[in-house]
Amino acid sequence: MTAYSPAEAAARSGFSIDTLRYYEREGILSPVARTAGGRRVYSDDDLSMLDFLRCLRDTGMPIERLRRYGELCRDPQTVPERIALLREHADAVEQQIEQLHRWRARLGEKLAWYHDQASADTTATHG
Repeated sequence: MTAYSPAEAAARSGFSIDTLRYYEREGILSPVARTAGGRRVYSDDDLSMLDFLRCLRDTGMPIERLRRYGELCRDPQTVPERIALLREHADAVEQQIEQLHRWRARLGEKLAWYHDQASADTTATHG
C-alpha cells in the first residue's frame, strides 16, 4: 500500500490540505489513517475516493449530499442508497446541461443580432 502525506494527497487530489481536513471532519471522507506521531497518511483508496468526490463537487453536488454519500460509503449494505443518491444527482446534472444549452442558444441569438447590427452599420458607412 502506498502512503501519501497530506501535502502529497492535496497535490494529487487537487484539494487543499484544509479541504482534506474538512472532508474528514465532516464525514465526507472516512477517517484517515495516522502515523504513530498522529500525522495523517492517505492511501490509494483515500485518493480514489477524493477523485470521485472532486467529480461530484465539480458537478455541483451540495455539501450535505457529499456528506451523505461519504456516510453511505462506510456501510457496504448501502449500495442501493448510493445508487439512488447518484441517480438523483445525475438527473440534476442533466437538467443543468439542458439549461446551459438553452442559455447558449440564447447567447447565439444575441450574438447573431449584434453581428447583423455591425454589418448594417458597416454597410451604411461604406455604402
